[in-house]
Amino acid sequence: MDKKIYSSEIERDIRSAVENFEIVLREQVARNQLMRAEREEKDVANKTGDLAPNSNRDKVIIGTAAGDGIGPIIMTEAERVLKAVLRDRLASGSLVLKPIEGFTLENRLAAGKTVPDSVMAAMNECDVLLKGPTTTPNAAMNTANIESANVYLRKSFDLFANVRPVAIPEEGIDWTFFRENTEGEYALGSKGEYITGELAVDFKVTTDEGTERIARAAYEYARANGKKRVSIVTKANIMKKTDGNFLNICREVAKEYPEIETDSWFIDIMAANLVNKEIRNNFQVFVLPNLYGDIITDEAAQIQGGVGTAGSANIGRNYAIFEAIHGSAPRMIEEGLGEYANPSSLLKAAVMMLSHVGYRDESKRLEDALEAADKELGPRMTGMAGGATCREYAELVMSRL
Repeated sequence: MDKKIYSSEIERDIRSAVENFEIVLREQVARNQLMRAEREEKDVANKTGDLAPNSNRDKVIIGTAAGDGIGPIIMTEAERVLKAVLRDRLASGSLVLKPIEGFTLENRLAAGKTVPDSVMAAMNECDVLLKGPTTTPNAAMNTANIESANVYLRKSFDLFANVRPVAIPEEGIDWTFFRENTEGEYALGSKGEYITGELAVDFKVTTDEGTERIARAAYEYARANGKKRVSIVTKANIMKKTDGNFLNICREVAKEYPEIETDSWFIDIMAANLVNKEIRNNFQVFVLPNLYGDIITDEAAQIQGGVGTAGSANIGRNYAIFEAIHGSAPRMIEEGLGEYANPSSLLKAAVMMLSHVGYRDESKRLEDALEAADKELGPRMTGMAGGATCREYAELVMSRL
């Protein structure tokens, strides 16, 4: 094709896009090489990505950051429940609950930063973080430099494994999703290009090191927990470079776990499989790129009872963030329904967090209390006027501890 000369404005945008794409490529190659160097420095026998529970500290600091929308409402109740279940540890001084102020959209916009420096510093003082949902600025706000706070935190703390369990025991469903958390479309979402009046382009990245570590985390989890099947989910027939590479690397890792059955699926078919009652209870562990994992885990949570019913863990080598899988639900606030927000997802994330820091007894107590509350409350937790309120649900959970 002959090189066509466009208007000066379009030519300028094209040159800028080419220059920026080179910067993106160099950044991601450097990141992959850094991950490789860090891996090679580690004991070759320890290949799990350091996802072992953080249970060896004399004193644990748990940070809480409420976020936006319904976040402060559900976090208030989650903190009350945590104080009840952790009463003895708090009294002994072996545990500190540290509320982190300023983690709001208004403060982020005012600071012109995805996470203000003071908030980031406070988070760094904690061992783990329980985080409420946040609102991401949209293009209409003209804030191109402020990306998703979730994505920013996952990248900043290198929380490469997003782990989301979904269980419906009476239907034989016991799923655990390992979503790659620092790459894919989300990693470069704020670095796309726009050719004025013509087109927009966003980037997707999959590194060899990033894929290997999430695959290994999934297989190590399967081996440690007696799971017999890992399903690799991509769209490798269409996204031949990125998803194709993800699939190939996962298959190579799978060879080191011969006792575990491995299969691979395209994301559209897997979305259908999860609602197919004839086969869905055959699946156990899933490993997926970032975007697909985000979408399909919401589907799985809806099957479980709604996106308000599933917790999520974001785990790296040195830090972990636990959160609800749903968003900040601004519509509920606008409609005056915030008090009816379901705190189950955040509380289930707290169950995972307590286990991660080594508080297994308290984790089990909270898990059992949530199960008892759900059975008793049933459909009354509707998220609408007339249903149970967030506070009523928390009171019921505390009464079952």
